Amino acid sequence: MNLVFLGPPGAGKGTQAQKLVEKLGVPQLSTGDILRKAVAAGTELGKKAKLLMDAGKLVPDDVVNAIVDEALSQPAQAQGFLLDGFPRTVPQAKALDAMLSKRGKKLDHVVCIEVGLEALVQRLGGRLTCTKCGAPYHPQTKPPKAQGVCDVCGSPLVTRPDDAPDRVRSAWSSTR
Repeated sequence: MNLVFLGPPGAGKGTQAQKLVEKLGVPQLSTGDILRKAVAAGTELGKKAKLLMDAGKLVPDDVVNAIVDEALSQPAQAQGFLLDGFPRTVPQAKALDAMLSKRGKKLDHVVCIEVGLEALVQRLGGRLTCTKCGAPYHPQTKPPKAQGVCDVCGSPLVTRPDDAPDRVRSAWSSTR
């Protein structure tokens, strides 16, 4: 099964995707996670993405498309996938159609999650992410057992720079 979850950062795409991934047994491809891995690995695409992400800007379609295309080419996606946060623009949607077409695949379902701006600011303002494994936490909805420490791997938890209220508002307004 090939699925797409759409919505702004903090809408709950990743949370809902994890539930479906467990049920359906297909891998989740989060564009945010893929971009952060490319940045951490220091790839050429990752370096381009880092400059923009650090400035609180969206990564351009050509960079995101290339990273997603590479991810879709991996053997793990042969039996299906759940794309989390891609496509975000009409050009990305057209690129996804081309990526799937060249692989003889199609989308089975697209789910759009809508959330108001202030709810997103509240959700993301408290979001904590593990520096090593990426596990998500929130003081109100999913607090870690020990403050500032990942329950999964024991690494420190941080608030991502793109979760700052001004960046959340900027990203939200750019999707309207």
